[in-house]
Amino acid sequence: MASPTLRRRRLSRLLRELRDATGMTAGAVAKEAKERSGKTRGWSASKLTRLEGAEWKRAQADDVLTLLDIYGIDDAEERRAYVTLAREANQQGWWSTFGDALGNGHFVGLESEASAIRTYESMTIPGLLQTPEYARAVISGNGLVADEEELTTRVDARMFRKSVFAKSSPVTFWAVLDELALLRIRPDLGGQLEHLLEMGERPNVGIQVLPISRGPHAAMSGQFVIMDFPPPDPPVVYLEVMSEEIYLEKPEEITRYQHVYDYVQAEALSVTESRQLIRDRIASL
Repeated sequence: MASPTLRRRRLSRLLRELRDATGMTAGAVAKEAKERSGKTRGWSASKLTRLEGAEWKRAQADDVLTLLDIYGIDDAEERRAYVTLAREANQQGWWSTFGDALGNGHFVGLESEASAIRTYESMTIPGLLQTPEYARAVISGNGLVADEEELTTRVDARMFRKSVFAKSSPVTFWAVLDELALLRIRPDLGGQLEHLLEMGERPNVGIQVLPISRGPHAAMSGQFVIMDFPPPDPPVVYLEVMSEEIYLEKPEEITRYQHVYDYVQAEALSVTESRQLIRDRIASL
């Protein structure tokens, strides 16, 4: 199923690019949109900014068509494509069946359509590599979920995310884990380490460990995720700071984090050496 999150970001990006091509300000576009639509209210520079920033709840086809009129897009097929994109962006994603167990769904919506994911994790195992037992321990460990039913729902939702590996074209997933994430695994959760070895045998999965002995490194400020998508969608960098989700899309931001990832990956043990370190950790439990 198409991800409404990705469609939302694509629509907003395309509308922003169309306005940039005309050289018009948001205020000028909003003024003309108000005149063309005949609506005395409903159009403003702030509304257009929200549309271009993917910060809207629903995209109205009439609003999109009004903007296309202003930007001189009169090809019938192209206009239909924009309306279709708006309709797909308004659909609910699969994550809605789990309530708020996956937050607002923005991250998993992007994750579900990514062609490649690179992640650096400093303290925990990435969600896509977690076992149910480990996921339960991590979720309950934050002290925010006490209800057993809610806890089970959150674990089930996290496990459902793994469907990205079952697609006809499964995601390429590469993880660099700080050794601290392995050291925090208790003996009763040793199955998580075994699972890492199993996942690492897949041709589309790579796991490297960054030893503590390496000392300071380029990603000490925290974990991050780089997601790549098939054309025409550009990469996205995801950060989580104090439970706040941050998405970076500017080319210079993407390039900076790609460089950081390259440095961290170069500092980490090779895949083969990492597998041995994980085996040693299992033996020590």
